[in-house]
Amino acid sequence: MSDGHRERSGLEPYEPLNVLKPVGPDIWIVDGPEITLAWIGLKLPFTTRMTVVRLDNGDLILHSPVEYSPELRSTLEALGPIRFLIAPNSLHYWWVPDWKAQLPEAMVLAVPGLEKRAKRPIQVDQPLIDRKSPWPDEIGLLVVSGDVLTEAIFFHRSSQTLILTDLIENFEPGRIHSWFFRLLVRLAGAADPDGKAPIDMQLSFFRSSQALRKAVRQMIVWAPERIIIAHGRWYQQNGVKELKRAFRWV
Repeated sequence: MSDGHRERSGLEPYEPLNVLKPVGPDIWIVDGPEITLAWIGLKLPFTTRMTVVRLDNGDLILHSPVEYSPELRSTLEALGPIRFLIAPNSLHYWWVPDWKAQLPEAMVLAVPGLEKRAKRPIQVDQPLIDRKSPWPDEIGLLVVSGDVLTEAIFFHRSSQTLILTDLIENFEPGRIHSWFFRLLVRLAGAADPDGKAPIDMQLSFFRSSQALRKAVRQMIVWAPERIIIAHGRWYQQNGVKELKRAFRWV
């Protein structure tokens, strides 16, 4: 997530934090610390989650990196060299510059227009272009753009894992400490077990609904077994079923 800072916990974290959690062959997640996001004068808590993919040549991709630490870097480099840092949408970029500062040879890939929209300086080495994956044999790529959000969607072929960021949010109400935020999440339509894009984000895709519908069809064709998301409970099975449910508004 972007312009956040740490405060008193508002969500039950997905512990343990800052450790690798296996998802499938050559893919892991790392749950990071909570941040807050400013929205219409409110400060809302969000959990953070990074996805780590190891390519066939051993190189590592860090998708939506969580907060940098030497200990986490050391753990990751035991798997392979960190070659790619991905800012997968126009909100999830905040810690990319910190990783880049420590790993100057790593390539930053980001959605188009991020450098102008970001609220801190970020060096982008290569834009993510729709259906032009840098690793086409291993990872499929789609890029969808709404009025508020541009997001890159990744499909890790060997593990049958779809990697989303904010296009589905699935907050577990039992993990939310604030009754007010719990109510907001339910009203927004982003509460487990029926998590999806919040209603304001859905409305922001009104003018580009046809392109999004086409992207959803491609995601279904990929037939993912699991879906990783950045916020809330991710889906360890029944990926196609969850896609059809979560994107029925499209």
